Amino acid sequence: MEFTEQFDVVVVGAGHAGCEAAMAAARMGLKTALFTLNVDLIAQMSCNPAVGGIAKGHLVREVDALGGIMGEVTDAVGIQFRLLNTSRGPAVWSPRAQCDKQAYRLKMREVLESQSNLKIKQAEVADLIIEHTAGSERRTARGIRLRDGRTVGASAVIVTTGTQRTDSLRRAAVSRGTIGRTSRGSSRRVSEEARSARLPAEDRHAAAFRWTHHRLVAFPGASR
Repeated sequence: MEFTEQFDVVVVGAGHAGCEAAMAAARMGLKTALFTLNVDLIAQMSCNPAVGGIAKGHLVREVDALGGIMGEVTDAVGIQFRLLNTSRGPAVWSPRAQCDKQAYRLKMREVLESQSNLKIKQAEVADLIIEHTAGSERRTARGIRLRDGRTVGASAVIVTTGTQRTDSLRRAAVSRGTIGRTSRGSSRRVSEEARSARLPAEDRHAAAFRWTHHRLVAFPGASR
């Protein structure tokens, strides 16, 4: 199959996970493309723009230890830094930073755009191009198909659409529409493709699968 473009790694979704995955691949010298629905909302934080806390503080530290950029961006745009639960035992002490919501996404985009081997693409991913091996249950990801029909080939496809996967919101118990987080667009097409291909997902809010070097690797707990 001929592709419009070819990369070593394609990352779908530019939230926290997508940004880290794209940076890691690019720093390894791999030609990487990061696809997002809106380049102006890369790493857009939620209504509570906090990094760390009792549940995620250890994860942020692990990402930082592995060379991730979340901690660096937080240091640059943080407006309040606290150590939570200091009145309790050391086991539950937890660092948390409140960030400037707008400054965080602008800084993250700046960091991504300055990274060599990394291209940021604004487009909706409609389908996953999956090759089925005859006589076997093995499925190989060869790339993605965009909404406008273009195809992008890759040796590895990483899906990090998170809460932008298909969800629905009932408005005043009258109508229901398909949306993503905070009324943004959802990655409906790629969600439907993942479902039709029977790819594993832990729940409707998390892309619990990834493709690595042409092999499908499911996260623990995911079922086919």
